[in-house]
Amino acid sequence: MKLKVLVGSGDRIGLFVLPFMVLGLVLALVDPGLFSVPRSTALDIVGAAFLVLGLIAWAWSVILILTQVPRGRLITSGPYALVKHPLYTGVSLLLLPGLGFLVGTWLGLVLGIVLYVGSRLFAPEEEKALSRTFGAAWDDYTRSVLVPWL
Repeated sequence: MKLKVLVGSGDRIGLFVLPFMVLGLVLALVDPGLFSVPRSTALDIVGAAFLVLGLIAWAWSVILILTQVPRGRLITSGPYALVKHPLYTGVSLLLLPGLGFLVGTWLGLVLGIVLYVGSRLFAPEEEKALSRTFGAAWDDYTRSVLVPWL
């Protein structure tokens, strides 16, 4: 099994996000208050909930990818029944913002949004490859996903 099959569009998404991440980190070092968010119990709870949900989505997705993709199987269960790209969605909309809120910065939310935009830019090419590989099964799957645009 080629690594590229396991990675999907992740390498291109990572390269898309990298300049934003470097810029954000440099700006945060130059002005530590730039991305700071006032700490509160409510924000800590939201951050922890996002982080836990993001970690679950990420870990479950990785396990499914590592166990099913090498066998040539289309993954349609678990988090994949909810969204077509739970790995990207979990990291960008849950894990990064949750971690950011817990450490008192908006940078996690900003980078999460950039990561989500990157995933939306590169996912169509990945989806075309999946459609070519799985044909009608892919079409059936895309119609059954609960939130296909996410």
